[in-house]
Amino acid sequence: MESNELVKIVETELDLRKGLRISVLDVRNKTSITDYMVIATATSSRHAKSLCDYVVIKIKELGLHPLGIEGDSGSDWVLLDLGDVIVHVMTGQSREFYQLEKLWSVSGAEVDKVG
Repeated sequence: MESNELVKIVETELDLRKGLRISVLDVRNKTSITDYMVIATATSSRHAKSLCDYVVIKIKELGLHPLGIEGDSGSDWVLLDLGDVIVHVMTGQSREFYQLEKLWSVSGAEVDKVG
């Protein structure tokens, strides 16, 4: 599956499951570790874990498997590694503190929709 297709699936699943402030960062020209980073805000640490669990269920239905998941139900930040797409789901407080979009904002990294 192409990375732009995978990121759309992730974005849709996060939106369906009430993820907030979903951002997609195109980092293909900034790092070799991934193509896209998806960042979403969860209402609680439990919601963060649940959002990532739903994404994992969806991609497994498509025959894909995550490379790894970091964080648990008590964590304010859950990271889901899908290879070409890395998903960061954070509580609002953690997202504000770490400001990942700002970290990766060199020359227009943020995109609204992947085409």
